[in-house]
Amino acid sequence: MTRQPLHGFKAELFKALAHPTRIRILELLRPGEKTVSELQALLSIESSSVSQQLAVLRGQHVVDGRKEGTSVYYRVRDPKVFDLLDTAREIFANHLIDLQDMADEEVAGDWTPSRPVR
Repeated sequence: MTRQPLHGFKAELFKALAHPTRIRILELLRPGEKTVSELQALLSIESSSVSQQLAVLRGQHVVDGRKEGTSVYYRVRDPKVFDLLDTAREIFANHLIDLQDMADEEVAGDWTPSRPVR
């Protein structure tokens, strides 16, 4: 039994998340929906750039848009994406702690290259 479709889906999802502006957009959408204009103002980038990044997220079904009048309101489709972002933040924080520990040990003369990292 092959799991290629699932692996492909995961890879495409992570590709969609693999851009600092897209991650920032998701964080800005955490409290609720926003328009491109609102996101543009908060990000201080061109609305065309915001729209381009939203298109990538929409293409992977990470965000949905709802039209109201002349505005489109974007929201995160599945709040579990925030769990994923929170987990990534924890991994990053753990990595920083490990790097700080290694730097402290190197300064103290206790560091060895074979020390396992968390």
